[in-house]
Amino acid sequence: MSLDFDSSLLEKYDTQGPRYTSYPTAPEFAGDFTVQDYVRHVEHSNDELIPKPLSLYLHIPFCRSLCYYCGCNKIVTQNEAKAERYLEYLFHEIEMQSKLFAADRLVTQIHFGGGTPNYLNTEQFRELLSVIARHFHLSYPEKLEISIEIDPRFSSGPQIVELANLGFNRISIGVQDYEENVQTAINRIQTREQVDEVITAARSAGIKSISVDLVAGLPFQTRHSFADTLKQVVESKVDRIAIYGFAYLPKRIKAQRMIAESSLPKRDTRIAIGKDTLEYLKDAGYVHIGMDHFALPTDSLAVALKEHNLQRNFQGYATHAECDQVGLGVSSISQVNDSYSQNSSTLTEYYAQLDAGELPIKRGISLTEDDLIRAQVIQYIMCQNTVPYHSIESAYGINFLSYFKNELQALKGFEKDGLIEYGNDEFSITPAGRFFLRNIAMVFDYYLNNKPPQTEDNVVRFSRTI
Repeated sequence: MSLDFDSSLLEKYDTQGPRYTSYPTAPEFAGDFTVQDYVRHVEHSNDELIPKPLSLYLHIPFCRSLCYYCGCNKIVTQNEAKAERYLEYLFHEIEMQSKLFAADRLVTQIHFGGGTPNYLNTEQFRELLSVIARHFHLSYPEKLEISIEIDPRFSSGPQIVELANLGFNRISIGVQDYEENVQTAINRIQTREQVDEVITAARSAGIKSISVDLVAGLPFQTRHSFADTLKQVVESKVDRIAIYGFAYLPKRIKAQRMIAESSLPKRDTRIAIGKDTLEYLKDAGYVHIGMDHFALPTDSLAVALKEHNLQRNFQGYATHAECDQVGLGVSSISQVNDSYSQNSSTLTEYYAQLDAGELPIKRGISLTEDDLIRAQVIQYIMCQNTVPYHSIESAYGINFLSYFKNELQALKGFEKDGLIEYGNDEFSITPAGRFFLRNIAMVFDYYLNNKPPQTEDNVVRFSRTI
């Protein structure tokens, strides 16, 4: 197939912007949001006529080696005693959080991110899941999703089978790139055989969904080399593929100073890689979920997109649109009621707050009505490809055309470029426009459009939108 839009649009809309895993985005979280604010939002959520189920996110920050490209909150150590100590504090936080939620709040999803979650061994996972089950009310096993991010360098077939036996039914494998010189430049050497061992074991153990994460824009990547990586991933027949754009921020992320800026692919190469990726994965039978996410038609993400149940949250695209998300562990983020909150990002602060008998919440935000309205519009853009005015109007008592007069005017350029279409009571994202979802959503971002330009000097920077 070929792209059904002028490829020059890739260059036109190549800018920096949020990934909209939340709105407002994390840079807007403030330190004046307190534990008491969080508790108040939990109580409001508990008081709903039909309380939402819960999704738990647990952050395991430890890694055995340093990947130069990575901007995640992580602690590189070979000292496994640090993980043992961390788990004791994590158990305490789980107990404290569980006491806030009513008994009818069922957990339907548990996700382990990092760092390197499989830094923990099987017995540690067994104990961790046991603590969760002891303090939270879990949904029936057939309805409970338990997922984990896997670094295949430190995993094996037997470990994956053990995780499946514990109830894990979804895995996401960090591949990033298969080209050896790219791997050397980012200090992450792994073989296709290591990855396929994990995939084969996951399939044999009955794991429902297998995802692979790639990163575009890494040092020494070329159109040819990245195409070869894509080919190898498709050959593995994974259910989902995500291709994240590399955000080069050496002033903020010390490890990235090990990467020479001159080694990064030029803009034309990055844009060509994006174009090639879209064409290749569609030809390979993957459904374009949105942005840089693809899934086989049988995967739950593709089904959710088709059935209009797709959601975007801090884990990316998700099928659990109805959940409150409870973040557990250092730097983790919660989304409860009309609020976002984030735990302390250092172990020192995290431990100190728990030692003081307090939840380790560091910052957050209570959403205003305008935030809620714009968040709903952005969710429609990112997940449903259509923004129905009447739905927003009936939910919030506004006149959409009047409320978003300026934004709708700003969308005219997208309409001219064939990326959106206007109906009588809606605007829709065209198939071509789905590659530019972030750009379209940015039009409705009040904070982004009413603040000084984001630079490294005032700390906040986003990845490239293309």
